[in-house]
Amino acid sequence: MRILALEPYYGGSHKAFIDGWRQASRHDFTILGLPPHKWKWRMRHSAITFADQVNERVAGGETFDGLFASSMLNLAEFKGLVEPAIAALPAVIYFHENQLTYPVREERERDLHFAFTNLTTALAADQVWWNSAFHRDDYLAATTRFLQRMPDHAPTNAVEQIREKSQIQYPGIHPIPTAAKAGQRCHILWCARFEHDKNPALFFEALEEIASTPFRLSVIGEEFENAPDIFAEAKERFADRIVYWGYQPSREAYERVLQEADVVVSTAEQEFFGISVVEAVAAGCYPMLPDRLAYPEVIDKARNPDCFYDGTREGLVACLRDVLDRPRPDLSAQMAPYHWANRATAMDNAIEAMP
Repeated sequence: MRILALEPYYGGSHKAFIDGWRQASRHDFTILGLPPHKWKWRMRHSAITFADQVNERVAGGETFDGLFASSMLNLAEFKGLVEPAIAALPAVIYFHENQLTYPVREERERDLHFAFTNLTTALAADQVWWNSAFHRDDYLAATTRFLQRMPDHAPTNAVEQIREKSQIQYPGIHPIPTAAKAGQRCHILWCARFEHDKNPALFFEALEEIASTPFRLSVIGEEFENAPDIFAEAKERFADRIVYWGYQPSREAYERVLQEADVVVSTAEQEFFGISVVEAVAAGCYPMLPDRLAYPEVIDKARNPDCFYDGTREGLVACLRDVLDRPRPDLSAQMAPYHWANRATAMDNAIEAMP
């Protein structure tokens, strides 16, 4: 198949996803992407921008068999602006995140225009792919409540329409070889973004409570200008324990940190999949995760109950003390289903089966 892939926010996990699929796919991809800046502007203008670009390609004789885009695109607008031959293609929308349940600092900051764009995009698609069942269920439940707030003419059947054409298609990862551990003090890893929705206060408060126990620390998530102050405070507080700090300069450097670490911890309040945790586990880290969000699904709580804590500081402290004092099993083989060789085949089959 010749797949036209549109990514309004071609960076970070969005870029890693579509590039990873293309590299492992048996299909031919044409990827059109826009710089990963100003996400609100990308959601507003990308339908127009991509329609212009695609129309030029069609005029030049290019043809495609299927359309794939992330939910940053307003698919309904795009279909109305693009050549009929493209508008008629079977279309898949992939939800990495959504603008209705993604956490904001205060609910009054949420722009519900973007939430409605996600809704119309899902309705305009032939298939809606989610990066976890948790994400699908969380979004559809919130959409039900959202539509109940409408003054009239609420599309109350939209939730079931979207549910009926939904699939769970996990993102993939590139295999990361495990490496022999150094056998020194336990090396604790934080590999989430430096943002409030990852709940860094809980993480560093728990470390403070176990400070009498020897451990090493790496904090390597992506950092932004408005990173919570607690990161700078923690860098100073735990300076004598820090091995690596900050966003790593290359993929090789990033993987080396994952290979050297022993335990990866998440305190996230928002996680629709958790690719950094999956990569860390694939590299040999033992996960310590809150019993919420997508984690029990992605890491399989039924198989790995000891990897989960109750989401509280007390629960995390107790689990950290326990895990630091005992041998930790290697769960890396359990991440093989997420390798791109497996995920690309599943997604290739799914998009090929569309009418």
